[in-house]
Amino acid sequence: MPVLTDTFTLSNGVRIPRIGFGTWQIPDGPQTYDSVRAALDAGYRHIDTARAYGNEESVGRAVRDSGIPREEIFITTKCPAEVKDAAGARRAFERSFALLDLGPVDLYLIHAPWPWTAIGTDHRAGNIEVWKVFEELYDADKTSSIGVSNFVVDDLEDLLAATDVVPHANQIRWFVGHTQPLTTAFCQQHDIRVEGYSPLATGELIGNRDIAAIAEKYGTSVAQVSIRYLLHRDILPLPKSTTPSRIVENAAVDFELSAEDLVTLDALDTGHSEGR
Repeated sequence: MPVLTDTFTLSNGVRIPRIGFGTWQIPDGPQTYDSVRAALDAGYRHIDTARAYGNEESVGRAVRDSGIPREEIFITTKCPAEVKDAAGARRAFERSFALLDLGPVDLYLIHAPWPWTAIGTDHRAGNIEVWKVFEELYDADKTSSIGVSNFVVDDLEDLLAATDVVPHANQIRWFVGHTQPLTTAFCQQHDIRVEGYSPLATGELIGNRDIAAIAEKYGTSVAQVSIRYLLHRDILPLPKSTTPSRIVENAAVDFELSAEDLVTLDALDTGHSEGR
């Protein structure tokens, strides 16, 4: 599938596969291992995990056992959202580095601008402190690129004003009906690659009649149209599944949506506020 071998280029010249395989909510052990192996067998070369997912060890083992050269696989992991100090950030990275056991990380992200138990609270100073550790890791070639996740415009502006390296990526919740236009535009203006997690809205889009009507025209599934939509809007999708057939299906998006259908999908945006 050509889309699995296509890449975006980050602002620092690093190439990142245009579709990633997400592992959120996949338990550590056989489920993560088997899902990642299925994804790699299907042609995915971009695997997304996080310290908070608790499955980095299984991700790393699956990649090592795949027989695919390490340099052909792009690995993203994330610093826990509750870590907002330099010492904690260093410990978190070393733990992820050891569990993955894959050498330098390709992309390392701050998982969120606030702890999950205190969404929306102000941690600007802590994010800056953590980001300066990220810059150290980047300068030391322990990670090829650095970024953030769940950051909106205010979060990004505060970070950019106080640090040296502009994030190479921002991973946000992005799907048909929830496109975060302000954050997306800001990122694109500053050459920050937008990655879209939950491109199927955690399954909520599967029953959408408007998307189903478009899918019928192309002989595809709602999932395929939903994922293709992100690519048309220059967003990197991170679909997730533990079912091998769906893992393959989610990457079979080498088709073009018409301008008319893109307008229809754009119009489904519900005007949710920016953020999760």
